[in-house]
Amino acid sequence: MTKILVTGANGMLGQDLCPILEDEGFDVVETDIQTLDITDASLVQEVLAAEKPDIVIHCAAYTNVDKAEEDESTARLINSNGTKNIAKSCAEIDALLVYISTDYVFDGESTKPYQPNDKVRPLNVYGLTKWEGEEAVRKYCKKYYIVRTSWLYGIHGKNFVETMISLADNSELKVVNDQIGCPTWTVELSNGIVRLLYNTEFGTYHICGSGQTSWYEFAKEIFAKTGLKVNLKPCTTEEFPRPAKRPQYSVMDNNGICRNWKVALKDYINLRNFD
Repeated sequence: MTKILVTGANGMLGQDLCPILEDEGFDVVETDIQTLDITDASLVQEVLAAEKPDIVIHCAAYTNVDKAEEDESTARLINSNGTKNIAKSCAEIDALLVYISTDYVFDGESTKPYQPNDKVRPLNVYGLTKWEGEEAVRKYCKKYYIVRTSWLYGIHGKNFVETMISLADNSELKVVNDQIGCPTWTVELSNGIVRLLYNTEFGTYHICGSGQTSWYEFAKEIFAKTGLKVNLKPCTTEEFPRPAKRPQYSVMDNNGICRNWKVALKDYINLRNFD
C-alpha cells in the first residue's frame, strides 16, 4: 500500500484531503505543527526517515497574506525554509513531493489565463515566499508536483465563502469587483491532487476551479445559492485597500482538471447544510 505523509493535515485543505486519500486506498500519515514542525530541519529529516512515505503532500504553510507584509521573516521561515527542509528530506528518502503553491506568484498583468510555465513576478511577500518554496522543490527533488491553486475555500477554515455568509446581515456589503481569479473548493483541489498522483509526468500544474470571476461576482453567486438577501455593492481595489497588493488578474489554465467554479460552489453550499 502506498504511504502518503501529509503536512498541515489539520488545516482547511488537509482536513478534506486526508479522508479523500484514505478513500482512494492510500495509507495516510497525518502530521501538523504539533508532530512535525517543518521549520526544524533535523526533526523533518528524523520523521520522514522513520515514516518512509512514498509520497509527501506538503500543505503546511503561512497563509495570512496581509500579515505576511509585516512579518516577512516568519512567512519566509515557514513557506521558504520549511519547504526546503521538506524537499531535502524527500530527496534523501526518494519520496515524491507534492507542494501546494498559489496564483499569487503571478503579477496579474496577463490578459489570458496563466500557463504553468509562464513567467512569475509576485507582488506580495506571501507570493514571494511561496515562489521561493517552489524553487526549493525544483532544486532538491527529482520527483515532484508543484500544484498552484487559488481563492481556496472549504468547510474547515476561514475563507471568503464563509466570511460572506457571516456578513450577510450587514445593511450594505461592498466587495472588490476588479480582481479576477478562479474560486476553488478544497474538495475539488483534493480530487485534482489524487488525479495527479496517477500521472507519470512530474512538473508544475494549476489545479483550480474552471472559469473565472471577480470577488464581487463570486459573492453574488454565494448569496444566490444560499438564498440570502444582501445589499451587495461592487467597489474597486482602491476603495478597499489592503496591506498586501493582489494581482488584478490571476486566472490560471487548469487544463480541465477541475469543474466549473459555479458547479463546485453549488455542491459546497448544499453539503454544508445551509439553513
